[in-house]
Order: sequence, then structure tokens, then C-alpha cells
Amino acid sequence: MTVSLVDYGAGNLRSVANALEFCGIAWRLVQSPNEVAASDKLLLPGVGSYRTAMLNLSSRGLSDAIISGAHQGMPILGICLGMQLLAENGEEGGGGSGLGLIPGSVRKLNAKPGFRIPHMGFNGVLQEKDHPLFYEIRNRSDFYFAHSYFFDAAPDKIVGTTTHGEQFAAAVAYGAVWGTQFHPEKSQGNGLQVLRNFARSPTC
Repeated sequence: MTVSLVDYGAGNLRSVANALEFCGIAWRLVQSPNEVAASDKLLLPGVGSYRTAMLNLSSRGLSDAIISGAHQGMPILGICLGMQLLAENGEEGGGGSGLGLIPGSVRKLNAKPGFRIPHMGFNGVLQEKDHPLFYEIRNRSDFYFAHSYFFDAAPDKIVGTTTHGEQFAAAVAYGAVWGTQFHPEKSQGNGLQVLRNFARSPTC
């Protein structure tokens, strides 16, 4: 299967594409609703503001196409901001609705003494559930994070957590829709394995 990398003007596209190529994963760039609809699997990257990203998706007709694909069982992986866009709503940039594919809201991390925001660097991820996303990855392995907001997801949709002043979702899943707050493309071997797991998993 080919992984479709969604270009909506807010993605770390080149780094993700390089990681996919390194893993030997076939990929293509998609920019239109028709291209999204014709995809095998969607990868939704993201760097930037929640509200701006959703406006970009909506103005290009991509949000409806992604939602439709998800409802038809299309596997989707959201990375960082891409994961947050899977939520019902978010407060960044003045607030607004998200794709609504996984229950929950996106909120700002609480500033606490000794913990800088944005949260940047490697953190261990506790695997809360046995899930294909973590296949062949040791529990509490390190992944790279770079964010100021987190996905306050429904507890039963959280498959991995990390802690930076407070505990929050590092990975979520609802059927064939997966999301990681961390950047697999910047997380060395562990992150590359996440991409392989998404690309190859028969369950998504």
C-alpha cells in the first residue's frame, strides 16, 4: 500500500517524506479532496497553529474528504499537530472545531516550575495498551516531542502517555485512526518503527 502524505500548508512534509523513504515505504503527496478519497492510507503531519491548520484544511475541501475517508475505514495517522486535528475541538489560536475523529479537546500544557513550554526533546512513552502502533517497540522507549498543546483525549482512546510537568496523551487510537503527539520522523529507530507499523499493519 502507498501512504498518502497530506499537504495542507502546515506540515513538516520533507522530513516525514525522508523518513518514509528511508523505511522503504511507498508514498505520494496529496493536495486535493479527490486525491484524499483515492488514497490507501493517509498520513496527516503538522507544525503550526491548530486554528490556522483547520482553516487550511476546510478551505481546500480536505477536512470533509478526510472525515469521509475515516468513516469508510481508511487508515489515518496524525503526527503532532496532525494528531491534535483529529480532536473534536482545540483552544489554540482562538479556538475552533477539529475533525472530530477521536473524542477530546486540545488544551495548552500547564506551566509548572522546572518544566519549560514548549515541551521539546526526548521523553519516554508509557504504553498504556497493547496496540499495533507499538509493535516491536519496547515499553517506555524515547520519542521526540515539540509542542505547547496536548490532546486531552477520551481515556479509552489513549494508547500511550508521557509526562512533562503533567501526564498527557502521547499516542491515541480509535479504530483505524491513530495519532502521535511525538514526531516519529525525528525519533530515530523507535519513530521509524512507528511509521513501519502504520504502513504495514493489517489491522488498520
